[in-house]
Amino acid sequence: MQKLVNQTYQLAENAVESFRKQLILDEKREATIQKYTHDVRRFLSYHGKQTVCKEDVIQYKAWLAEHYAVRSTNSMLIALNQFLRFQGAGDCCVKPLKVQRQTFCDKKKELSQAEYFRLLEAARRNGDMRLHLAIQTICATGIRVSELAYITVEAARLGRAIASNKGKSRIILIPKELCRNLLDYARERGIQDGPIFVTRGGRTLNRSNIWNAMKRLCKSAQVGPEKVYPHNLRHLFARTFYKKEKDISRLADILGHENVNTTRIYVVSSGAEHREQLESLHLTVPYQAACQNQEQHNETLCY
Repeated sequence: MQKLVNQTYQLAENAVESFRKQLILDEKREATIQKYTHDVRRFLSYHGKQTVCKEDVIQYKAWLAEHYAVRSTNSMLIALNQFLRFQGAGDCCVKPLKVQRQTFCDKKKELSQAEYFRLLEAARRNGDMRLHLAIQTICATGIRVSELAYITVEAARLGRAIASNKGKSRIILIPKELCRNLLDYARERGIQDGPIFVTRGGRTLNRSNIWNAMKRLCKSAQVGPEKVYPHNLRHLFARTFYKKEKDISRLADILGHENVNTTRIYVVSSGAEHREQLESLHLTVPYQAACQNQEQHNETLCY
């Protein structure tokens, strides 16, 4: 029998937990698992029912579009669509919102190199060398915050680490000076092997640890909190690398992107540099000077 366009599906009682277990079997990263399950619970809280049809999801999509940015909305819809397919309700999946390619980013969110160095100095002044090095490691290598776990004593000795994600591996090269800094820190803390960035209890630092610690630096570093979060360090690395090398394909490999279009998002700047380039062309003349020798020219044309 052909399915109805707006067929209603029953969601399992333990749907989210089952979905979480499937994500583990699919070898998704822990950060991805947490995000997807959080996004699904957000929908279920909004929806408030154990049944779902496509009309429900379309209404939720409209609500998200009113309350969140396009990229955030689409990110949540990706998680929800995967959950619906897992539940056998693939007919309820919805299309993402259309995204216009962003030419420039919001200057308020663009972290500059000067601000980055102020964050490093603030962490050093606070005596938090673990945070000082964690920030430096993310920004100097371009890794994801979740990949700090692969920065081990062994990796610092070799000058490279191997990060695994979604069944794939890539080599992370570590600059020599950073290797020395990491090994000096490990020696001071008595860390002889394994991950360098660990809590007092020996657990690997997670995204929340780094996020919260970085936010506490904002005031003393005099950097706006909207600019201070781990992933922005990765963006700074990407912009700095691209400005120097102009090799988007190589940058995509370093960042672990399969699609170069994803990398293009990382190198978007506020447009300040582009504006300077336009100004340096010197293709404009003073308006009054252009009209000076036309005394009989109609003044209304000089606006």
